[in-house]
Amino acid sequence: MGSVINVLRPRRRPGWPVIVALTLVLTGSTATAWGATRVLSSRDHLQQAATLIRQLHSQLRQVDPAAAQTLAQLQGETRAARADGNDPIWQAGTHLPAAGDDLAAIRTVTTAMDDLARHGLPAFVATAGLLGTGAILPTSGRADLASLKHAAPRLAEADTAVRRVAESVDAIAVDGLTAPVRTAVVGLQAELHRAARTAGLAAKTAQLLPSMLGVDGPRTHLVLLQNLAEVRATGGMPGAFIVLRADRGKITISDQGTASGLGEFAAPVLALAPAERDLYTDKPAIFPADINLTPHFPTTGALAREMYRRRSGVTVDGVFATDPVALSYVLAALGPVPVPGGEPLTAATAVSLLLSRIYADGVSPKRQDDYFAAAARATFQALVSRPLRPSTLLGALAKAAGERRLLVWSTRPDENAILADTVLAGVLPASDGVDPTVGVFLNDGSGSKLGYYLTHRVELAVTPACRSDGRRELSLRVTLGSTAPESGLSPSVLGLGLAGHPYTLRTVIALYSPTGGSIGTLQLDRVERPFGSGRDRRRAVGVVTVDLQPGSERTLDVTMLTGVPRGGYGGTVTPRLRTTPGVAPWPKLVVSGTGCSTTR
Repeated sequence: MGSVINVLRPRRRPGWPVIVALTLVLTGSTATAWGATRVLSSRDHLQQAATLIRQLHSQLRQVDPAAAQTLAQLQGETRAARADGNDPIWQAGTHLPAAGDDLAAIRTVTTAMDDLARHGLPAFVATAGLLGTGAILPTSGRADLASLKHAAPRLAEADTAVRRVAESVDAIAVDGLTAPVRTAVVGLQAELHRAARTAGLAAKTAQLLPSMLGVDGPRTHLVLLQNLAEVRATGGMPGAFIVLRADRGKITISDQGTASGLGEFAAPVLALAPAERDLYTDKPAIFPADINLTPHFPTTGALAREMYRRRSGVTVDGVFATDPVALSYVLAALGPVPVPGGEPLTAATAVSLLLSRIYADGVSPKRQDDYFAAAARATFQALVSRPLRPSTLLGALAKAAGERRLLVWSTRPDENAILADTVLAGVLPASDGVDPTVGVFLNDGSGSKLGYYLTHRVELAVTPACRSDGRRELSLRVTLGSTAPESGLSPSVLGLGLAGHPYTLRTVIALYSPTGGSIGTLQLDRVERPFGSGRDRRRAVGVVTVDLQPGSERTLDVTMLTGVPRGGYGGTVTPRLRTTPGVAPWPKLVVSGTGCSTTR
């Protein structure tokens, strides 16, 4: 529940204070022309609502019963602000040539916020006590699935309400607004998109977990632990794995192992789609360490399931993936975890220990594998046995999911359908619509563990030019760097040295265009470079290899074209980025573009 509650937290960027700012803009400009009473009243109600939002957020995190009373007060304030916006004088003002668009936009916002307070937030208040008690967390290895099933319908209602609110604010034509109002509305749209994603994730998690945890009978799940020191498109090489058995909420470890322990296969275990074979060869279907060369996690999940079935004789019901950075977020909620025969895991040390120090000189591969296995088992035991604050733990999991560090694939089509449009699915949208999505996915080309030293940042912008064919041009800049030392690393880190010099960090970058789009030019350090190309699920893919010497940094500049969404680009175009999770989150800069009319 804590992840959902985070939606209510006031931010430095636009959120509830945006609404107050919108009202202040009008108070200072147009209100005197037609009477400021309603505008000032709306401003006062929304200022009070902002205070109540902060109070409600704190109460929900603390599972304070007074949250219900605060919600009632909040609803009173948003109802009053909405009534001001519906006043005939206000409505008449929406037709004014100078201020009408601004007034109409604010009226839409006050209506949307009242809908959120009346139809979206009550479900969070109603389920906070249920979820906040820890009922859904395992106690002595068992989760209370009945409580989770009870919460699911209310969270589904909240999800629907939040999405409707977001859609109503998205419908505001921002191009006709004055600059301060336009900026504020665009910021609020972004806030509501985040709220909708979080509410959707909470609702779908509550819907899926009971079945995945065996409410209707035993389920078995293969959990891949991705090693970010050897980069793969979905995060890192699947190093270790554990197999969890869930039966009516009771969760146990039934098996553990490593990708290397599965061995390679003489022939592909499953047939890859032709487009995937063209881009990634048959390696993902032959080598367990390469199953996630593709960024499409359902493919990875199916391959992992089949490989494990062939080696163990056990057919799992689903595949999960996570990494040491996600583990560090969970450890912040769990506290230190002792590991038999090795150093304890803490939130501060887990990443460096599991991705770097474990490979120091003198630590044999067997000792490394033994420590990974012991660490996984000890963390699991702590997770199912320690008393925890659910809001803290779920907040950590939501953070990891938002960074694409938690991925889920099920063998059941109905469950995958629920996952399909969430970050948990590990897929790019089947169709982008008016928000073009670009993917930047990395794979190690060194055969080493130098990925621990890989740095990255990315910028994506819609160019100002409008094309006659209705497509939009995007400019993408990807900057990679290496902080590796020039000497002193162990053979375990340097690995195969496929880049030639053992300290050269080689990275293969796959650039995915928007659906129906194309890739134009590519420059590496301002010099145009040829690149490999292909297509994958309606997206053009460009592939280029970048070598990094210790301490160096290199920059890719790429141009792309979008497809043409149905109806064209009529408003602001805000592109989206999907990237391979790294040791640290990617610094990202995304620049929107104004709308263009489709001209043929």
